[in-house]
Amino acid sequence: MNFEHLRALSAVVDEGTFEAAADRLHISPSAVSQRIKALETSVGQIVVRRAVPCTPTDAGAVLLRMARQVQLLESEARHALSLDTSTRTSTPVAVNADSLATWFRPMLSEAAGWTDSTLDLHVDDQDHSARLLRQGDVVGAVTADPAPVNGCRVEALGAMRYLPVATPALQRRFAGKAGADWEAMPVVQFNAKDDLQRRFLQERGVDGLPPRHTIPSSEAFLAAVRAGLGWGMLPELQLGTELDDGTLAVLDAGAYRDVVLYWQVWKLESERLHRISDAVRRAGRLLR
Repeated sequence: MNFEHLRALSAVVDEGTFEAAADRLHISPSAVSQRIKALETSVGQIVVRRAVPCTPTDAGAVLLRMARQVQLLESEARHALSLDTSTRTSTPVAVNADSLATWFRPMLSEAAGWTDSTLDLHVDDQDHSARLLRQGDVVGAVTADPAPVNGCRVEALGAMRYLPVATPALQRRFAGKAGADWEAMPVVQFNAKDDLQRRFLQERGVDGLPPRHTIPSSEAFLAAVRAGLGWGMLPELQLGTELDDGTLAVLDAGAYRDVVLYWQVWKLESERLHRISDAVRRAGRLLR
């Protein structure tokens, strides 16, 4: 399998179009197209969906992961041989927004000292980030999926504890005789895939649909709850003094949800992957 064909596949997926991939590889769009067609001929399958942006097919995802692994090993070999010490290799990693806003941040401080790598963070829900590994988009992922992706190793990091909180004013406004009026009280959700609040409501027998506000940012989610827009499940690690000083209140004493997080990374003997895993592991101590 021709590595230049694999390099073209990686560029097309990363850049989104054949034209942008051509600019990155310093060749013509026609040459990129010829390399992709040659790759598809060699494997007997379509590897790229011709859309905007271009995305890999299932077969393309397998080849994309191999392409990224070869690129990583090639870069490490060039550094080891002192052939190219000026460039940095992009290292794509998937992490959920709540982790990025809390325990994952010390890992960024460590990455600041790396002279041979740059971080390319993909923010996705912890229940879906393993998909990025399967597609070959990332080399490692913080995920809630304990089942190892093919070709990856997995280890438990710990659990993020989420608490149902709201402002005291909102709590008083929707207080019923038997506690909070869950069917009427507005709720804040991160996005359509966020089911922490939905599961919490289902456990309390709520079948209706309370008013929902969608705030797709971890920091803005906290700000929205602080502002009284609605109640939400917030990471305990993200709450500073809000509970102690009365800015926020726990709506159901003793109620919480623990989301166990795992680190999945390629099974590849790579100094950079080991370094990233060590940094994630150290940062993850806050979860224990």
